[in-house]
Amino acid sequence: MREQLATMTTEAYRPELADIDRLPTLDIARFMNAEDATVTTAVAARLPEIAAAIDGVTARMARGGRLVYAGAGTAGRLGILDASECPPTFNTDPAQVVGLIAGGPTAVVSAVEGAEDREDAAREDLDALALTADDVVVGISASGRTPYAVAAVRHARALGALTVGLSCNEDSALAAAADHGIEVVVGPETLTGSTRLKAGTAQKLVLNMISTITMIKLGKTYGNLMVDLRASNEKLKARAHRIVSLATGARDESVGTALADNDGEVKNSILTLLASVDAPTAARLLQDAHGHLRKALEAAAA
Repeated sequence: MREQLATMTTEAYRPELADIDRLPTLDIARFMNAEDATVTTAVAARLPEIAAAIDGVTARMARGGRLVYAGAGTAGRLGILDASECPPTFNTDPAQVVGLIAGGPTAVVSAVEGAEDREDAAREDLDALALTADDVVVGISASGRTPYAVAAVRHARALGALTVGLSCNEDSALAAAADHGIEVVVGPETLTGSTRLKAGTAQKLVLNMISTITMIKLGKTYGNLMVDLRASNEKLKARAHRIVSLATGARDESVGTALADNDGEVKNSILTLLASVDAPTAARLLQDAHGHLRKALEAAAA
């Protein structure tokens, strides 16, 4: 293990930072901020691989498949964070985007010793989901060697699912095991081996792209408006009203009426206003268009 760590960029020691604990707070903050600024460049270098993976994810989810993230520690938590944001943002079923973490739910807030080394646990967690060839499993690991993440990808691929391996080291076992390998090399961390820093930021950026662009491709947005928003609280209800207003240019009273007639559904309300159709017709048009608002609008115009 020590020999493996010595070869990883994310574990490299930076002797020039040996006295960082003696620096003024502002100097440390400036240094970390400058380091973080390099992350987007590292992500940009992998955009072709990211885009190819997203196209694969979109194709599977369009057939009814699921997006499953699997990782340990920070990587696992980032996957769970991304998955948990999909239902309120895109009105997805909670089972459509799933986050798995080594050690189970307890590991989200507390370290579970040895969990990341359990390959059998990864296989068991995936078997509990009854994976199909329409599903996608994204293994996440800064080192690219975490046994839980690598085993998840290998097992999923053996079952016919599409696989993505997201790591922050080149020539990683995780990328090699996956259909789509994404290696965002951000370099050594400010604190040696603390991959919740630049590596974690890079992983979050890539996961943002995977889920958001996939949902855009699936028709969960209209332009850059979140038209599949689930208005589950007062803030989101206000946002839903604003989205309908921005999309249609309608007056507040008309927007309120449309939302009431369509049980708060943003897409339906926009279609009602832009196509001058009633709520049942809007629902039918959207169903025929598989939820794509632009396609429903084109059908209404035709």
